[in-house]
Amino acid sequence: MWLYYLLKTLSTVISWLPYKLVVNIGRGMGHLYHKIAKKQRIRAEETIRERLGYSEEQAQKTIKSLFINLGMTFMEIMYMPALNKDNIRGLVTFDRPDILWEAVHENKGVVMLACHMDNWEWLGAGLALNGFPLSAVEKPQPNRVYSDFMNELRRGVGQEIFARGTSEILGCARAMKKGRMLGLIADQDGGYDGIFVPFLGKMASTPTGPAYFARKFKAPIIPIFIVRKPDGYGHQAIVRDPIRYEFTGDTKTDDYNVTLKMTQEVEKIIKEYPDNWIWFQHRWNTPYTPPEETEQADEK
Repeated sequence: MWLYYLLKTLSTVISWLPYKLVVNIGRGMGHLYHKIAKKQRIRAEETIRERLGYSEEQAQKTIKSLFINLGMTFMEIMYMPALNKDNIRGLVTFDRPDILWEAVHENKGVVMLACHMDNWEWLGAGLALNGFPLSAVEKPQPNRVYSDFMNELRRGVGQEIFARGTSEILGCARAMKKGRMLGLIADQDGGYDGIFVPFLGKMASTPTGPAYFARKFKAPIIPIFIVRKPDGYGHQAIVRDPIRYEFTGDTKTDDYNVTLKMTQEVEKIIKEYPDNWIWFQHRWNTPYTPPEETEQADEK
């Protein structure tokens, strides 16, 4: 429990500080993180060179900017108790909130498609504090205490959070039935049960959740991404046009097609803001086996 109380105390103290000071401290932490996290730094530089064709100099510059951003993001997450309905409007701005309200008013539930861009925790906070009915499933953390602490921060800004291992799929379905927004991350490795689609030039297993809920509830999918403003203070939430699940009678093909469209939106935002995406995550962890090789193995 000592870790929980340490995080809680640290977060409380940070939330009393001026926002710009919090960001500036985070900027310094990001520089330090960049120096000491050699394994993540090398993996990130190698990945961005492979996937975007960056030169070594371009890769080093972009990844250093990413690490600085991560330092600021960490401090902002600890600052979350200070967020409220009044100050959030100046910290997270939405370019097209009308698209979001139109989707909510369809009363079918909304699949909110996000990715590991910038401070995605503040994306959820910005939605909830602006009155959007947001539900989400926690991302498992190595330490259960840290997961509980993060869920407390999320619930503190008005999000409905489903913990892993607590019938979360049923909870998500109930949220959709109520017409709520369901926040799902689209850039994690989907494992062997995922849908393989091309992502930044390489086949990647992609989570099936967004396609499943869009199909089951005939719900719109809204790609929404958050990026840091150029001066480092505050964020812009970018809302893309809705993606509709197209029913042809072939569920496997339909799921693939909608997952491909979603993945292409993630690709676009990453290429536009490369220093906002976490390049050292294990996105392509699950090996891809082409269909023809699978068929040959079955024949043997």
